[in-house]
Amino acid sequence: MSDLMRKILLICATAFLVLSAVASQAHFLLNLNVRVFHVEHTSDGLRIFLRLPMPYLVADKTGAPREDGLPSAAPFTTNAFEDGQVVHFVDLSEFATNPLGLGQIVESGTVLTTQDTRVPGVVESVSVHRVGEESGFATLKEAQQSVAQGSTLHSGPPAYVGDVVVDIVVYYPFGYAPSAYTLASLLDPGLPDQEMTANLILDYGSGDPLVFRTRGLMKDPVEVSRSRIAGITTFVWEGVRHILEGIDHVLFVICLVIGARGLHSLLWRVTGFTVGHSVTLSLGFFGYVPSGAWFVPFVETGIALSIIYAAFLAVLEDSAEASSGKKVFVITVLMGLLHGLGFSFVLHEILQVTSPNIWQSLLAFNVGVEVGQLAIVLVTWPLLSLFAKLGPTPEMSLRVSVAIGCGAVASWWAFERGRSFWEVL
Repeated sequence: MSDLMRKILLICATAFLVLSAVASQAHFLLNLNVRVFHVEHTSDGLRIFLRLPMPYLVADKTGAPREDGLPSAAPFTTNAFEDGQVVHFVDLSEFATNPLGLGQIVESGTVLTTQDTRVPGVVESVSVHRVGEESGFATLKEAQQSVAQGSTLHSGPPAYVGDVVVDIVVYYPFGYAPSAYTLASLLDPGLPDQEMTANLILDYGSGDPLVFRTRGLMKDPVEVSRSRIAGITTFVWEGVRHILEGIDHVLFVICLVIGARGLHSLLWRVTGFTVGHSVTLSLGFFGYVPSGAWFVPFVETGIALSIIYAAFLAVLEDSAEASSGKKVFVITVLMGLLHGLGFSFVLHEILQVTSPNIWQSLLAFNVGVEVGQLAIVLVTWPLLSLFAKLGPTPEMSLRVSVAIGCGAVASWWAFERGRSFWEVL
């Protein structure tokens, strides 16, 4: 074994032990908290149909501990100890006495403005549903039907607050029909990973509804207008954010770039990855993939293994193999198929198949992914080219160092995700 290989193995082993304290990222853990806003235009104002998880309204409203050790219950909830932990249940009796109370929390925490003027809202209805028992809410018609149906949570075993979604209708009387407005939220429930909240705003001003997408608590106002470009831009930006904030995708693209021995090879690699993930992004989103609980951890494990393989090829491929465009293209297409499924898991959480303008939103998200991928290439390739000008040794040192780091991180992910996959099986 050469000295170089010994060093590589030693560094990999050390990095693996250090990274054993680092948790992996999984696409399906992101954006599970979704808020959907359907904005209906009337002759003199706006009516918003909102569906959101109940914890967004009450999680920050528990009080000081009582004599029994439990905190004072938040509005519309009761508390209890369960296995030594405090749990929160929905208090249906409070709903009976104050049926619009949760809507008042939403109205006071929602800032809707036009022409720099905030317009107060009037709560029209509130209904609560246990997750899995709620009606569809992907279109305005579905939202109207769900509201007309009313609450489906009436009796039965106590419902955990975290297992309940709330449908709320708030009317904003402008006195005229607004063509543009901004929408923001003051709600800050203090939930874990709340900055990953997916907000889907569908505006039904005229013609086809426009879809706007933003992430987080919406502290910064979302500008809604009848500009179709503005709606598309939100999905493009979401695609960019997803690939740049998904460290596994970033590492994979970096490995693709450092493994290229020229622009021709780089083009084949990037094109193959684009073709692969574009196909499975669509197939996965529309549900043409297995639905078993094993599938998501299986894909996540495969993504981690693809990084390891790409890092391996980046270091050990000789120049003849690296210049084989067809071979590189096939390999990156296969790897792209895995990553596309990962993208689809996120998109499926924030956009339902029955949502309006679905192909437009899907294409915009995919374009955003490509823009993010190009950004990674434009940062990595010039740096590699700079080292190449210094000579073959500095260039190879950079390739080996980057490949080792990426492979070590991915090795821990593969172990952790593979364990999750095994547990599901």
